[in-house]
Amino acid sequence: MSDGKYNVLIMGASYGSLLASKLVLAGHNATLVCLPAEAELINNDGIHVKMPIRGYDELVEIHSADAPGKVSAGGPEEFDPKAFDLVALAMQEPQYRSPGVRELLERVATSGVPCMSIMNMPPLPYLLRLSGVDAAAIRHCYTDPTVWDSFDKNLVTLASPDPQAFRPPDEPVNVLQVSLPTNFKVACFVSDEHTAMLRQIEQDIMDIRFDPGDGTVIELPVKLKVYDSVFVPLAKWAMLMTGNYRCIQEDQARSIKDAVHMNIDASKEVYEWVHGLCLALGAAAKDMVPFEKYANAAQGLSKPSSAARALAAGAPNIERLDLLVHTLSNGLNMYSKIVEETVELVNKRLEENRKAVK
Repeated sequence: MSDGKYNVLIMGASYGSLLASKLVLAGHNATLVCLPAEAELINNDGIHVKMPIRGYDELVEIHSADAPGKVSAGGPEEFDPKAFDLVALAMQEPQYRSPGVRELLERVATSGVPCMSIMNMPPLPYLLRLSGVDAAAIRHCYTDPTVWDSFDKNLVTLASPDPQAFRPPDEPVNVLQVSLPTNFKVACFVSDEHTAMLRQIEQDIMDIRFDPGDGTVIELPVKLKVYDSVFVPLAKWAMLMTGNYRCIQEDQARSIKDAVHMNIDASKEVYEWVHGLCLALGAAAKDMVPFEKYANAAQGLSKPSSAARALAAGAPNIERLDLLVHTLSNGLNMYSKIVEETVELVNKRLEENRKAVK
């Protein structure tokens, strides 16, 4: 850190742009690891994040060029994690085994720099902070579990990726649109020093005031909230299993809204079952989010999840949070027919995609 500014390396420029926009508005610097074409565009034009704001009919656009902090971008081979105060993981889990990315992740693991994930799939070392989780039993849930082997679990934390965002297909790749402007809920680090950094970033983001172009000064949604409990980010699991993975169908993917609301009783059943799993793992009821609050938020999620879109596009690998939940529940002798059917369908779709690739 220099002059009160943290330098944050973010692996992944799509969803990572949302975190980057908050950091630079708060006066910190964000460096995005991405593909060459993305990096060139970001270095020339910054990042643009469009989000809905209560009281405004049109989306409000944030342009990093107008922020006090700096955004830059480059390929995975360009960066030494030791030059940063914090590393954020914002790629889809299967991407971490990619050439170049894998090597950078290894440098991150051995750098001693604290690491915060904003992935739907929790990094394997983070789950080892949960007492009672059998590391060997969950390795098969990861596309390549060996990429996580060099990490010190005490240097890894997780932020629940509750905000929903997507890249509009008719916009340049440095544009991100937020569809659900909720908060990142991050668990503290083991180290008080590292947690103090998160709390400083939390406060700096809280202090952001923004002129949307009409001369007024407003607060922006999407905050970073720091919690003492390592279980708070697991509240996203029930949302993912109720909405995101149930977007996946035998044929055409459906929206998260339809996945949740076409059979609200089944949705509530699986949601509360996943809550029960989290409680069995050690979470407290106050760590979780009530079903009604999620169901209301899902009304505005009119697109299929990224997992469903990836499968529909022929992806041979996706994040398998569904398989992780299923595996953990087996270890606790818990059973859900809906979760079982979801995992079987995802397995089937992946097998079909892999056959098509061969």
